[in-house]
Amino acid sequence: MSFRPRKALALAFIALAPSGVAAKDLTTTVTNNFGTPGGLVDMPTAEMAPDAQLSTTVAYFDGTTKTTLSFQVLPWLSTSFRYSAINGLIPGPGRPPFSTFYDRSFDISFRLFKETDLRPSVAVGLRDFVGTGLFGGEYVVATKSIGERLRVSAGLGWGRLGSSGSFGSTGNRPTDLLGEGGIPNYDRWFRGDVAAFAGASYAVTDRLNFKLEYSSDGYDREVRDGIIDHKTPWNFGVDYKISNALRVSAYSLQGDEVGVNLTMAVNLREPAVKGGIEGAPLPVSVRDPAARSDLGWTVDDTRKAGVREAIVTGLERDGMALHGLSLADQSAHVMVRNKRFDMSSQAVGRTARLLSRTLPASVEVMTITQVVEGVPTSSVTLRRSDIEALENAPASDMLRAAQFNDPLAIGLPAELTDDAFSRFSWSVGPFLRFSVFDPENPVRVNGGVQVKTDYRIAPGWVASGSVSMALIGNLDEVRLPQPSGLPRVRSNVALYSRTNDPTIDYLTIAKYGRLGRDFYTRGTVGYLEKMYAGASAEVLWKPVSSRLALGAEVNYVRPRDFDQMFDLRSRTGPGGTIPEFNGHASAYYDFGNGFHAQLDAGRYLAGDWGSTLSLDREYANGWKVGVFATKTDVSSATFGEGSFDKGIRIRIPIAWGIGKPTKTTSNTVIRSLSRDGGARLEVNGRLYETIRNTHQPEMAKTWGKFWR
Repeated sequence: MSFRPRKALALAFIALAPSGVAAKDLTTTVTNNFGTPGGLVDMPTAEMAPDAQLSTTVAYFDGTTKTTLSFQVLPWLSTSFRYSAINGLIPGPGRPPFSTFYDRSFDISFRLFKETDLRPSVAVGLRDFVGTGLFGGEYVVATKSIGERLRVSAGLGWGRLGSSGSFGSTGNRPTDLLGEGGIPNYDRWFRGDVAAFAGASYAVTDRLNFKLEYSSDGYDREVRDGIIDHKTPWNFGVDYKISNALRVSAYSLQGDEVGVNLTMAVNLREPAVKGGIEGAPLPVSVRDPAARSDLGWTVDDTRKAGVREAIVTGLERDGMALHGLSLADQSAHVMVRNKRFDMSSQAVGRTARLLSRTLPASVEVMTITQVVEGVPTSSVTLRRSDIEALENAPASDMLRAAQFNDPLAIGLPAELTDDAFSRFSWSVGPFLRFSVFDPENPVRVNGGVQVKTDYRIAPGWVASGSVSMALIGNLDEVRLPQPSGLPRVRSNVALYSRTNDPTIDYLTIAKYGRLGRDFYTRGTVGYLEKMYAGASAEVLWKPVSSRLALGAEVNYVRPRDFDQMFDLRSRTGPGGTIPEFNGHASAYYDFGNGFHAQLDAGRYLAGDWGSTLSLDREYANGWKVGVFATKTDVSSATFGEGSFDKGIRIRIPIAWGIGKPTKTTSNTVIRSLSRDGGARLEVNGRLYETIRNTHQPEMAKTWGKFWR
């Protein structure tokens, strides 16, 4: 039977047109067997997770495991990354033999309409739209709540979601799996057989849910290969909430299998420790009006020294340090190094409170300049009378009263502290290094002990080093991919893990500076990372109040020896010669609402030319979840598995977890196996991430911490 999509879509839009009734979000913290938000077993719904929800779901039935990371990017946009292992799948013609098929896939779902009293919530989605196409399917689905506990869903599916009970077709659809994966399979979207699906979920209690669905997924490939029998299209399951962060589900699938899944979730907007447990700030000291005209302190060196000492002591109490100070009869300029607070607005607020208590009463204008790596990056000028008047007002009032400037535009204090530059810091802790998606072992890891040190030698000069020793792990077993015709700039990473001796992760000297107003520079030499030594130079244009920044970086590199000590090795090896020079021009832009983009274009380590586009969702508390993709003049066939470099990156602020301010973060990158195309040098202290947290756009996002 022929299906007429135009007529169906026209009727759908008439039925779903805005009704004028107040709309509401239809949210859920339940995830299905595919790890995406929804209260059914396999079938999608029009439900969305709460905004900023990040969840990991592990689902299992009879040799098939799906591990899915889902993120609610916006209230109406959900994305998922899935890694599946299917035991018993038979290789297709021309594909190498395997006992377990490992597959990566991406999903995306858009909510088109919110639910109203009369209209259901409606969503459209793509499953496995970047991957081999094994789980490929598209859908349009509507979900309606009936009362407080019952939700019903119905929709149309294509691809796998149109493989059981189809009643029409929208054209031909390729059925073969894409060879290397990683390329959007847009030629299949909403094409092929169409089938209907439906389901319902019922919340018996706030913790217990039952679900029943009529599935349009025939599991054709799994049935063909004897993994599962398709006895019935009806699936049912039960879901139980153990805590806000943990759920467990059990389900019956196709009348033949019983499975379970476990979901761990966290909402990035919600603090792990409510309210924070750092020490309370000092109260603002309100001046006696009669004392404001007293200028006797200006000729009293003893009083000046006392003021300076009080500022030093107060800053140290809050984990900061005085870098420089100038005092005039009605103004003061204080330069501070923030060693503790992950939110620069909180560091400035604490300093302002302290100055209200320590400066002579005649001082009305206070300028606080933040110093990062010995370089002044941002100045905030406040009127003391505003500090006194607005302490208990909304923080936004204080933000409107603050003036942000480039320190070079207003001048710097002539007097610097004796310890302004010489600072030594070190840390000892565990480390974990991962390799994922190796077809022979999906997850490999090394763990051990790492020692890091930093020494600030002089203005802007920083010597840094890190030594680690692996104690456990199997990263040395990562197989080398077949030669691709490119020099092995990253694909030989396993050779750098075949030692149990201490290794030098990096050992560098960096110089940070200012070329002039809005311009920053960095130069780094030494052992830049575990695989390369050499020199890196960077320049950045970033006005204090601008959302836009532009930069350029050039690097000279030599590959390090595999033992990661002091020796270097030849640039010539299997696949060709590693070029001496690489580098990029970069553009950074803050779109607002937490969205941040970066575009890098230039030459990569293997000598290929191309660009990397990154998009991150960042939160005021320091969480960041983002994606990146790199495309160069290297073909997909030459690149190998995955077709081109891409991945997911997550930054976790440690302060969020412990409730105390700290600048320490944990950074994770999830990507395919290390490949040589699109590979970029890793170097610490790149300028944009070093200085931007002290600039106005970032500080405005966290200004609520100014009074904390």
